[in-house]
Amino acid sequence: MTEPTRPPVGRYGPPPDARRRRLAVGGLWALGAVGTAGALWLGVGAALTPVTWSDVGFDLRGADEVAVTFEVARRDAADAVVCRVEALNERYAQVGVLDVDVPAGGPAVQRLQVTVRTSEQAVTGIVDTCEVVPG
Repeated sequence: MTEPTRPPVGRYGPPPDARRRRLAVGGLWALGAVGTAGALWLGVGAALTPVTWSDVGFDLRGADEVAVTFEVARRDAADAVVCRVEALNERYAQVGVLDVDVPAGGPAVQRLQVTVRTSEQAVTGIVDTCEVVPG
């Protein structure tokens, strides 16, 4: 059996030593542990969120209103929720707003469509926030 060939001494920096290798491996393990902890924290936080929403679409209905369609998903269907729906102009300035009550009971996931009156021509309609109503 022949020895493997090695590059000339000093050509690619100092030869690796055991201490440097242990530090690198330890650093990678620590980085992996921090990444895993961060992913768990985000996952648990998302799972414990009491309400989520998603924009489905919008329909511009002239210069003074926009219809917004969205879905609300509650972890507990017994929670009442209020969602803030906004109409935005081309500069993303709010030109209309509507607070929408989603009463307790009914299905945990609901699709809603609301009409938001605007002070000028809107180019989009979105859900800004949804929160569980205390009580």
